[in-house]
Amino acid sequence: MSLEVFAIIMLGAVLHASWNAVVKGGGDKLLTTCMITSVAAAMALVVIPFLDLPAKESWPFLGLSVVFQVLYFVLVATTYRIADMSQTYPIMRGTAPLLVATVSLMLFPETLSTFAWIGIAIICVGILCMAGRPARAQRKGVLLALINACVIAGYTLIDGLGVRRSGAPVAYTLWIFLLTGIPLAAWALTHRRAAFRTYVARNWRLGVVGGVGTAASYGLALWAMTQAPVAVVSALRETSILFGVAISALVLKEHLPRIRSVAACIIAIGAMVLRLG
Repeated sequence: MSLEVFAIIMLGAVLHASWNAVVKGGGDKLLTTCMITSVAAAMALVVIPFLDLPAKESWPFLGLSVVFQVLYFVLVATTYRIADMSQTYPIMRGTAPLLVATVSLMLFPETLSTFAWIGIAIICVGILCMAGRPARAQRKGVLLALINACVIAGYTLIDGLGVRRSGAPVAYTLWIFLLTGIPLAAWALTHRRAAFRTYVARNWRLGVVGGVGTAASYGLALWAMTQAPVAVVSALRETSILFGVAISALVLKEHLPRIRSVAACIIAIGAMVLRLG
């Protein structure tokens, strides 16, 4: 993997952790999620007219991805409402790469080197160690995080196939966020219109940060999937856990046990092994 692709995936990881922290820090997790996806959709709507459409072969994948994306955002909001980000974020993001690596061998005409498999395994071990053993009060959140890990693996594989057929990674990404943001914004305006308007008026700056973060982070990941194996990109992207846990401790003031510091070092080692591969 080239240094350029590696650096872009790392930038995407930072952006991903940042928008998750915005959701976790929001007073109303679901409205925050709807606000972020609405901002991302608005950004996409402004840019899409100046881009060519993705190739028609990619549209079935795009449509299926939107279903998974909407479910993903709802599960993120629900999970963060009942459990700590430092507990559930690693589980959501850490289980998915192993699922992606396993299934991608059947879907993509690519093989993984020994270094790549070792790196993916090390990252997964580190992430799951960081999650630790959940307290009783956190177990429902952990279950939702595991379910969301399957959703994440699903849309990662779908978009890995779709973006390669699109011929236009940027346009493909923007259409995803436009079509994902519309139903979430429609729900908020239909069921909680007054509260949503007030919430956006008070927190629009965070909405912009989150909207830019979510669109840019996934766009960078999809571009990277056109340059490197999907399983490798998926695993490297989940080093966002490092940044997510740091944000949860320093900004959100969540307790950070010593084991999670050790786990962070394991994840960093896994990322270096993947870079060598």
